[in-house]
Amino acid sequence: MKALRSEEDRAAACLFPIYSTDGETAALVPERGGGEDEPTATGIEVGEEKARFQEGAGIEASDDTAHKISHDPWYQVAFVLTTGVNSAYVLGYSGSIMVSLGWIAGTAGFILAAAISLHANTLLAHIHEVGGKRRIRYRDLAGYIYGRKMYLLTWGLQYVNLFMINTGFIILAGEALKAMYVLYRDDNALKLPYCIAIAGFVCALFAFGIPHLSALRIWLGISTFLSLIYIIVAFVLSLRDGINTPPRDYSIPGSHVNKIFTTIGSVASLVFAYNTGMLPEIQATIKPPVVQNMEKALWFQFTVGILPLFAVIFVGYWAYGSSTSTYLLNSVSGPTWVKAMANIAAFFQTVIALHIFASPMYEYLDTKYGRGKGSAFSFHNVSFRVLVRGGYLTVNTFVAALLPFLGDFMSLTGALSVFPLTFVLANHMYLTVKNNKLSAFQKVWHWLNVVGFSCLVLAAAVAAIRLILVDSKTYHLFADL
Repeated sequence: MKALRSEEDRAAACLFPIYSTDGETAALVPERGGGEDEPTATGIEVGEEKARFQEGAGIEASDDTAHKISHDPWYQVAFVLTTGVNSAYVLGYSGSIMVSLGWIAGTAGFILAAAISLHANTLLAHIHEVGGKRRIRYRDLAGYIYGRKMYLLTWGLQYVNLFMINTGFIILAGEALKAMYVLYRDDNALKLPYCIAIAGFVCALFAFGIPHLSALRIWLGISTFLSLIYIIVAFVLSLRDGINTPPRDYSIPGSHVNKIFTTIGSVASLVFAYNTGMLPEIQATIKPPVVQNMEKALWFQFTVGILPLFAVIFVGYWAYGSSTSTYLLNSVSGPTWVKAMANIAAFFQTVIALHIFASPMYEYLDTKYGRGKGSAFSFHNVSFRVLVRGGYLTVNTFVAALLPFLGDFMSLTGALSVFPLTFVLANHMYLTVKNNKLSAFQKVWHWLNVVGFSCLVLAAAVAAIRLILVDSKTYHLFADL
């Protein structure tokens, strides 16, 4: 251990572990600030002390990274968030959430979930800068506040979250490809597992060519255009079908016990619809001032950004009721070429959206193992991306083909990772960092959020696992749904 060279170093390092990029402890100074009986400082207090020493200086990133940070304007980040919330997943919410909840609970649930998601994400945005540095990864933020064990747990939760989201994206892309195929041929030759394999291959090709999240740029505009195609088509054709068909049945299907479990699972899917589980990584790309700019991006996402989502969900459920397909474009009727265009748009938008949610894993692998000399498109760097990203997406694709139950994946992802990362941890970390600045009412409010969402985690996880077990008995592995 090198000797501390300045008062700033002593203030920053006393008794708090500093983590390197791979999570290993880089420095630990087990010193007390004064006499034998003097109480030690907490990590947050030490961070605030360090921030005071750095007053007037620019806020630096917490760790080295092979990807770009502090590079993007707020509106580019807003489009990243909006791309996620209006991905092809929106085509599944009418059939997977509204059918399970019905009009009253479903409508109220989507609005309430949007409000609490905006609140939780704003909390996270406000603690992006702690201890005089930007915490550019979720695990870095948790590790700084709680220590190494929480660093590892958060990384594990986030990995599970992003892996399951990406698996769901590949299922969606496969469904879009098959839906397009059956519009022209009904010979059942191209089965869903084959479509999923093709989707995984195309996602890998895209991952090889886009080195990092900031490099999406023009692709975000293309993604928005593609989203508008399938959203407008689904909306217009559903509206037409709803006007021309007789009254629909909106009753919630299933037995009393099944309704309880599907309702709980749908609650997890509600929060899945709005949240990424990787807000610090997205915020890392934004230009300073990072908190104010992130707030602008979040308000855009939860105002303008969610309007297309609402339009598709509610009109789709209104048009088809309890018979709504879990992939809305399978329910609509209309010109074949229009539906084919919507399915093609959904397929390629899913490829772009998957890259966003895979970027934290790519950043970790690129930073720890793949940093090479030269440009991002040098032979070494491209070869590394082909090998590592290709391997990661191969596993994703295999799991997607093995268990192609999209609604169940949304519920399980919401239960196991979105609830803990976005609601439980966000409230507790904010409470820990801002504790001395909060009123008694605010502290009680955040503790109620921590306890309440922790209970929902357990209930939703049980419900989601039960749904997967039931569907696994109904359908065989590698099912052609």
